[in-house]
Amino acid sequence: MNDQDDSSIRLVVGLGNPGRRYAKTRHNIGFEVVDAAIRRWSATGPRTAFGGLAYDARPVLSDGRTARVVLLQPHTFMNCSGRAVREITGFYKARLEDVLIVLDDLALPPGRLRIRVGGSAGGHNGLSDIIRLMGSNSIPRLRIGIGAAPVFMDTADYVLQRFGDEDAETIRQAVDRGAQAVEDWVFNGPAHAMDIYNQTPGPDPGEPDQQNPTRQDSKNGT
Repeated sequence: MNDQDDSSIRLVVGLGNPGRRYAKTRHNIGFEVVDAAIRRWSATGPRTAFGGLAYDARPVLSDGRTARVVLLQPHTFMNCSGRAVREITGFYKARLEDVLIVLDDLALPPGRLRIRVGGSAGGHNGLSDIIRLMGSNSIPRLRIGIGAAPVFMDTADYVLQRFGDEDAETIRQAVDRGAQAVEDWVFNGPAHAMDIYNQTPGPDPGEPDQQNPTRQDSKNGT
């Protein structure tokens, strides 16, 4: 991956729900990271494709390396994200290792990033649908922590709320750092990106954990 040229494509899929109702909610942080990458790379678009909005980017590093990246925000609603991922990977005949899923995670503290190249869905319905339809859990993913739901609040209600003022700056920085992590993954590969962004100890959301053992997003679109 370090010797990537224009003929090699990378696909970045940020998970979320379409529409004004869901904008800036915790569950839509994948959309926000894609938006930040679009700005970072001056991507062109959007175009309606693959069940969502797609953007084309040709990022260039200071050392002259360039890449071809397609960014996608599926509009299939979260629980049906797999349809969009299957469509875009099929169209570009992309390998699973060349697809990066960006999503929220309840098991990580707000703003913490974690990159994995595979593993379970960790209770995330969008990622679960992708794994099911792609027939493999060997799909790279960048998780952005949104913090656990309070004990008195239904998880589905929590992820569909906007961040509180106390987390706003942390999340803003995490979104920008997430876009940088996407760029590092594209140009330098997953091992390099994991070395940089997985340094802070904590639960591994790719496997079951006690903070989030039975996550169920029951509402439509979650």
